[in-house]
Amino acid sequence: MSTVSKQEMMRVKGLGFLRDKTTEDCFNARVITRNGKVTSEQFRVLAEAADRFGNGELAMTTRMTVELQRIPYGNIEPLCAYLAEHGMQTGGTGPRVRPVVSCKGTTCQFGLIDTFDVSLAIHERFYEGYHSVKLPHKFKIAVGGCPNNCVKPDLNDVGIVGQRVPLLDGETCRACRVCLVAEGCPMKAVRLIDGKPEIDRDACNNCGRCVAACPHRAMTGEVQGYRVYIGGRWGKKVGRGQPLSRVITDREELLSVVEKTILFFRDKGESGERLADTIARIGFDEAERLILSDELLARKQDILAD
Repeated sequence: MSTVSKQEMMRVKGLGFLRDKTTEDCFNARVITRNGKVTSEQFRVLAEAADRFGNGELAMTTRMTVELQRIPYGNIEPLCAYLAEHGMQTGGTGPRVRPVVSCKGTTCQFGLIDTFDVSLAIHERFYEGYHSVKLPHKFKIAVGGCPNNCVKPDLNDVGIVGQRVPLLDGETCRACRVCLVAEGCPMKAVRLIDGKPEIDRDACNNCGRCVAACPHRAMTGEVQGYRVYIGGRWGKKVGRGQPLSRVITDREELLSVVEKTILFFRDKGESGERLADTIARIGFDEAERLILSDELLARKQDILAD
């Protein structure tokens, strides 16, 4: 039987300490990794903390954070102080913006965007900047470098996917007997019409692999940016998010869209419901209209003051 009260368990949960059900008074400490990446020095600090304050074990979470295992209740404050000395912190729970999940698109051969940099900007602006803002429910964000969707962005409240939209130069195309663009498209979104390739935009996922496929450079033009999904979730209820109607090509606009989605949820969401429920109740078209306009930003102070 635990000697820690339920009220105190809730308080330390808010700090990122979740009770270890296999023990009486021990907790697992969730350490924030900012964008799913830590340095070797930080790993040494975490290993030392695991030995000094826990049972010497570290666990990787599904959302790219690290848990220090079996921290006795009396070690919670000393552990937090030790991590703070090295610029690290625990957290990541409660009805607020959660830590960002990022794939390794920055270094991956298929990555179309700098996922680590984008995720770090989101972490600083919205996990840290909005940490005191209470929302109707948890709010999860994931950043994927390409349509391979390794971090399953569309199963998050906001999912960001790197995009490279191919553009065909019909004047340059030589109508080759064997079209390498059509042959190499993994989505089979390129078909030959009168000997020349055409892109089925409904089938194309903007992976961009066709851009360098044509030896005559008929596919060299492209638009790079971000596809944003809103209202996805994974858990007791599962649902894919819906994509906004256009690809965002500017990073500052992307960050603005993320912020307006948070403001939308804060303004329109009801206590206990996920963003997916709010969008279903309000309607996707109206949600998208608000998120792509500046109405929510104009009311930002009022929304955050409620």
